Amino acid sequence: MRVLNECDKSRYKNVWTLTELSDNAIHSVSYELLGAAKKLAAARGCEVWTAVLEDVGGEQIKTLFAYGADRVISVCDKRLTAFNDELECNILKRLIEKYLPETVLFSATSRGRALAPRLASSLYAGLTADCTGLSIDPESGDLLQTRPAFGGNIMATIRSGDHRPQMATVRPKVMPMPDPDPDRTGEVIREKVTPEDALNIKEILQSIRNCESSLNLSEARIIVAGGRAMKGPEGFKMLEELASRIGGAVGASRAAVDNGWISYPHQVGQTGATVQTDVYIACGISGQIQHLIGMQSCKTIIAIDIIDTTPMMKLADIAVKGDVFKIVPALINELDKIKAEQKI
Repeated sequence: MRVLNECDKSRYKNVWTLTELSDNAIHSVSYELLGAAKKLAAARGCEVWTAVLEDVGGEQIKTLFAYGADRVISVCDKRLTAFNDELECNILKRLIEKYLPETVLFSATSRGRALAPRLASSLYAGLTADCTGLSIDPESGDLLQTRPAFGGNIMATIRSGDHRPQMATVRPKVMPMPDPDPDRTGEVIREKVTPEDALNIKEILQSIRNCESSLNLSEARIIVAGGRAMKGPEGFKMLEELASRIGGAVGASRAAVDNGWISYPHQVGQTGATVQTDVYIACGISGQIQHLIGMQSCKTIIAIDIIDTTPMMKLADIAVKGDVFKIVPALINELDKIKAEQKI
């Protein structure tokens, strides 16, 4: 059975984002969303609202205003300490039905990917996942949502013309970080969790954090990444040594993750993390389009491969032709020599 969300689109107004916190600090992707929302709101002549379903301080709220929010909906409750997608979905559904936003943006983090589909289903609204571009159709006012399709071989533009709100998740590091304006101010709207929000839902008894699963490649300034040519887990241990010398994180292609050489949180690409590092060192990665989508915006790309005709070697700012198992150890030795000389 097909369910249509027939609605008077003129009743819906404003662009919303969901603000996420990480270790009690606002996640950088939340600022990226505000920057994207600000551009969409300017095209629609409306406001930017952001919802915060966690306990935030006054200085953090000021920061949200500085990055583009006109109004902040703050919901504080001890039950929101641990992520509960059922509870947050119920809260957001009630708030959306109350305030009627035209567009709602989520980050394509694990939290956003869990919450947005559940919320879209409950609202009978359209949702486009992992967007890399957002714009407004000047004729209809519809949100144009661009994302890779068919394994990254094409870019599809999707719209939800008959449904409101329009919903999308946006990959971290694909939208530019806006410049904050510390003089901006706005309104804070305080909302509470109602008994109906928490009715007949699961209860989080304990939250245990896995340090590896919390790896955030999108925040790294330097990434040393390996592909199929690393041949196994031992190859990635070598990359970990290089990364430790230069203050970097270790990334991987999907092939390396699928082979079990390194865990999924390290995966870069269409089905992994999107990164915009200062330096990206690709070791033995051929550069399939699915991987390039996740790292091609890095400032400086260095590729090391024995084959100089791969897409990655052609994309690289610096392409080093040679055996990665000879070049990387040589780099580690040189870095150790420099460090030893500095101590003398």
